[in-house]
Amino acid sequence: MDKYEIKRVGFVTVLCISVLFLTGSSVAFGQVTNTQVSVRTANTRSVPSGSKMKFQGVVIDRNADTFTIRDRTRTDYQVLITDNTSIKTHGGFLRGGKKYPVTDILRGLIVEVEGRGDAQGQLVADKIRFNESDMRAAVTSDTRVTPVEENQQRMAGQMDELYAIAQEARQQVAAINDRVSSLDDYDVQESIAVTFKVNSAVLSPEAKRQLDDFATKATAAKGFMIEVSGHTDSTGGEAKNMRLSRDRAESVVEYLTIAHKIPARRFITPMGYGKTEAVADNSTASGRAQNRRVQVKILVNRGLTGSSSTAPAKP
Repeated sequence: MDKYEIKRVGFVTVLCISVLFLTGSSVAFGQVTNTQVSVRTANTRSVPSGSKMKFQGVVIDRNADTFTIRDRTRTDYQVLITDNTSIKTHGGFLRGGKKYPVTDILRGLIVEVEGRGDAQGQLVADKIRFNESDMRAAVTSDTRVTPVEENQQRMAGQMDELYAIAQEARQQVAAINDRVSSLDDYDVQESIAVTFKVNSAVLSPEAKRQLDDFATKATAAKGFMIEVSGHTDSTGGEAKNMRLSRDRAESVVEYLTIAHKIPARRFITPMGYGKTEAVADNSTASGRAQNRRVQVKILVNRGLTGSSSTAPAKP
């Protein structure tokens, strides 16, 4: 699909989603009852503890590990994402679907959720499924659908307001398309390098202090991911250096996971690059010491933050 088709699909999806919810359809999904909810109050309904539910709706609010879903009866439910939640698209190779990180659950995304209620009235999600085309349109719906729903009049006859919003969306289409085309782009909010002794993957006390400060900043971020890459100096064989760089990266992930309880789902698969990405001169002792490192970065999805992909990212 080329860039212009993405624009068209995103815009048409906004109109379709808005019209769907303005009409106040009373058709419920799964086990959700068809009791009508006032159009002026978005009531959040509790899920009975231990009750298994499966329903479909639109994500209208997002936090780090929870989001709110609104079904076609205008009933809202709070969904909790855990380490065991499976987040995929429908279909795909052998109907396995494509996996997505938790940060890609955006406002405006149409999802199907299956899980059980907890003591707080939340639905603890076992599975979250959605269509690839809806993901491409989620950034647009995130910025457009919720303001429409919060206005006082919600009936189908009031289309003038919808068309006015659509006109504004057309004026902003360049920026919106940029966000859609950069869903896989991330901004680096923090980056540190911890160093190691020769032929060692053991964290020094200084490296642990650096990682402690890093963990404090990471857990304060919204919807973060962590990238970990291991490196070596130029001494030793290539195969040995590749193994050593991977061991160093994994030791950092292990420390952050165990010492600071950062969930495994927050980590991008750690990589070892051996001696291929030196940052200093390997012909000197000080340069080799700098190259024996693990680079650790806090990443935030631009689709979640709404930042422009045309702006220069941090290194």
